[in-house]
Amino acid sequence: MNSKISEFQKTVLRHWKSDGRHKLPWRKTHDPYRILVSEMMLQQTQVDRVIPYYKSFLKKFPTVKALAKSNLSEVLKVWSGLGYNRRAKYLRDTAVAVVKEHKSRFPKSYEELRKLPGVGDYTARAVRVFAFNEPDVLLETNVRTAFTHNFFSDAKEVRDTELLPHLLEAAKGEDPREWHWALMDYGAHLKKSGIRLNQKSAHYSRQSPFEGSLRQMRGKLLRRLMDGPITKESFKKIDAKNAYHISMALQGMEREGLVVKEKEIWRIA
Repeated sequence: MNSKISEFQKTVLRHWKSDGRHKLPWRKTHDPYRILVSEMMLQQTQVDRVIPYYKSFLKKFPTVKALAKSNLSEVLKVWSGLGYNRRAKYLRDTAVAVVKEHKSRFPKSYEELRKLPGVGDYTARAVRVFAFNEPDVLLETNVRTAFTHNFFSDAKEVRDTELLPHLLEAAKGEDPREWHWALMDYGAHLKKSGIRLNQKSAHYSRQSPFEGSLRQMRGKLLRRLMDGPITKESFKKIDAKNAYHISMALQGMEREGLVVKEKEIWRIA
């Protein structure tokens, strides 16, 4: 191991020991179901916003079996306000798959986890690391910041393939779960210190504004549908000036399986 990697490890672990976020609720469990709930919620959402939703969700659906038995409307009501509601659908669909196909036990292998609805590359690896403490490499925004700052500070653009050898080398000999917690917290610390390197990543894309967006309209329509099915005409009363946005939002949610249309009446799937 080269000296720069060794020094990086020491810096990361020193920060973890003194200032790590040891009390985050999902860091107090090894339950793969609870880990998956946290990972789904944390996608594109800040930690402080996720904590109360995480606690409320698990109070309502404490086990994978409880979530599998629920209907989508119940799940969306607990999720409401967190945004990107398709994550809630994927989470429920995954619970159903785990109960039916895996006898309520989450698989450990990357390949089997990837087969679960809505579980992508990063989420599968995160469950392996945080639930099962399996050796793997996690690459997300805070990790990118940590490695880019320490190993590519002069580069104009950095690809994930360039970061990967450093990630693999730095992870050697470290406890997978604790190392990645420490790494994420160190990256988050750098960001709070004013170091913003996301735009150096060739894989970075800026999130579009929420106000007036299709995402905002989708949330508004779903909240209305949680009260029960409504007709297309009733949607116009929600926002008469945005008929096009309403139509596009409904079509998108229908494709994703969030809503269904039956004889001009829309309802949650």
